[in-house]
Amino acid sequence: MGEITYRTTHEFRQEDLQRLFLSVEWSSGHYPEKLVKAMRNFASVDSAWDGETLVGLICAMDDGIMTAYIHYLLVDPRYQGRGIGKQLVAKMKERYKDYLRIVVVAYDEEIGFYENSGFEKASHASPMFITSLWT
Repeated sequence: MGEITYRTTHEFRQEDLQRLFLSVEWSSGHYPEKLVKAMRNFASVDSAWDGETLVGLICAMDDGIMTAYIHYLLVDPRYQGRGIGKQLVAKMKERYKDYLRIVVVAYDEEIGFYENSGFEKASHASPMFITSLWT
């Protein structure tokens, strides 16, 4: 494993996204062509690279002035524990520092990571979503 570099880009190869998403067992990795299009549509995308290998990614949507939503944050398990996720979150926090709110929906096992990154768990709200299966 080499030195990690960070890039701000919306352009990715399908196979890079597929490998990264499947490395963390996210079902969206089965739709690499959709992931490529999604990356182009996010307001902000930062990625972590070991040479030419995509090892981490964070994406956000925003309204342009008040609220940003971090949608994806993932780091290849072989690279976890090296501060890559924290660095990616720091990049988003810096980019959106003048916004009123940065929102993330965290799975229960990830809450500690986000709290250590400065996020607070809402006591009065619960995340809700509808998941569709693409054919």
